[in-house]
Amino acid sequence: MRVVLDFIYRAAGGLAALFIVAIVALVFAQVCLNLADKIAAALFGIGIGLTIPSYADFTGFFLAASTFLALAYALRAGGHIRVTLLTNRLPSRARRAAEIAVTLLALVMSGYAAWYMGLLLLESLEFGDRSAGMVSVPLWLPQMPVALGLAILTLALADELVCMLRGALPSWEGKGENLLSE
Repeated sequence: MRVVLDFIYRAAGGLAALFIVAIVALVFAQVCLNLADKIAAALFGIGIGLTIPSYADFTGFFLAASTFLALAYALRAGGHIRVTLLTNRLPSRARRAAEIAVTLLALVMSGYAAWYMGLLLLESLEFGDRSAGMVSVPLWLPQMPVALGLAILTLALADELVCMLRGALPSWEGKGENLLSE
């Protein structure tokens, strides 16, 4: 089971990385088109108006996808920012109890967010909602990776909670580094 879960987290992280690459490619292409337009204006006195329609919308969609798909991978790899000012001062048993409580709270919150993001996605499908940009995109398309990322984060938090209740160290205490090196 551990192999399957780690594969899911790595696959989501890989998809997040692909969305980041897509952002870079799209912005780079638009910058090149802007440069070509400036050169044409300098040479011929008039720009040619090259642009990628709705590129800002697409980069925003890709940013949302990469952000949410990376959450579970970052959690397991210990990449989330944790404020340990209080927990570092607690005795080990109290610290463990606090980490379990916080993980449980995060699990409830992410489950809630995943559930309602899924409902929003279904609503967008049902009503045929579309984006308002030059290129009208069905809204369920950019909502899908957000809902998937939240669902995988919920799975990762449940996985983390079960491991901690069984006595294992949290992944952010060093176990998560194995995920990065595999």
